[in-house]
Amino acid sequence: MSDVHGTVEPGFESVREEFATVVADEARDGGAQLAVHHHGRLVVDLWGGDGVDGDSLLGLYSSSKGAMALVTALLVQDGVLDLDRTVASWWPEFAAEGKGGTTLRQLLAHRAGAIGVDGGFSADEIADDRAIAARIAGHRPFWEPGTGHGYHGLVIGALVGEVVLRATGRTIRELFEERIRAPYALDYYLGLPEELEPRFRTALPMLPTPAEQAILDGNPVAPDSRLAVAFSFNANPPFDIVAHANSRKVRAQSPVSAGGIGSARGLSRMYAAVAGELDGRAPLLKPDTLAEVARIHSRGTDLVTGEENAFGLGFVPLATRYPALSASAIGHSGAPGTQSFADPATGVAYSYARRRFAFLGGPGAAENARLIPAVVEAAARRA
Repeated sequence: MSDVHGTVEPGFESVREEFATVVADEARDGGAQLAVHHHGRLVVDLWGGDGVDGDSLLGLYSSSKGAMALVTALLVQDGVLDLDRTVASWWPEFAAEGKGGTTLRQLLAHRAGAIGVDGGFSADEIADDRAIAARIAGHRPFWEPGTGHGYHGLVIGALVGEVVLRATGRTIRELFEERIRAPYALDYYLGLPEELEPRFRTALPMLPTPAEQAILDGNPVAPDSRLAVAFSFNANPPFDIVAHANSRKVRAQSPVSAGGIGSARGLSRMYAAVAGELDGRAPLLKPDTLAEVARIHSRGTDLVTGEENAFGLGFVPLATRYPALSASAIGHSGAPGTQSFADPATGVAYSYARRRFAFLGGPGAAENARLIPAVVEAAARRA
């Protein structure tokens, strides 16, 4: 069994045991971190496996959508943004090709249909939110806005970010740094400083198992499909998801859709500031704001992935994936299998981060379905 390092507070020993089975799984491989806060206290701080320690910074991809959602929720809470205003009211160019009636609420709920562009994006464009926004603005949507939902995987951060920039004159990165990361000393970054590069651990690819390869062989991604468009597999060359975080340009510029770099500690601490009091400060989101962003706005068959899923406003309502969580639990996953969330009903904030990709693992690697109940049960015993 692989060694597990770090600490747990009394009552969370079962979480350590479950994490030990995770890092010992050779099919998972590659090193992982697990951090949990309970009522503002770091009660689980574990790591193990290949090439990862507690201070390692990892490419956590779409975890950045959670940071985006939190910044946006704060601006809504402040009255700076109105969810039911049209995107084009801030950003007139977005009205082209029938998108003029799309509201910020619809965009945050992945209902805008603005998932990508014909011919895809280059790697340089994917690293540049403003380049993505400019191309999407003049492009047709891939379904009538508001009539269905589909994961805007590579573009939602750029699109919401353009609204924020037009409304405030500040980028999401700047606002995240000033209002969230720096005040709470989070080890999670939208734009990794050069001096922290030695702590970054290169993302590792993972070959599919025979069973996974059979699924791929039986379900090739058609280049004109919505899935190909949304993940720029229709580009030449197609988007290389593993190379994405391995690029210093991506880490420095941090495209908000999938550019988050950090540790499990950093993300758990970010969500601890949502789950309850942290460092003597009130929760970042007021109860009415939390209720609105956690409320399910989209549910059913995703028009991009074909899977059954649900979205709130930027955040994912995670009780729809993990029944042990409450209806107020919000968070986001990341491509390597990362899963992070706040559950204000129980005061739990959780982040599992892994270095190697969970091939075809979907939103949040499969081991989260074992780790999360263990955490919830331990927290309930401590409550």
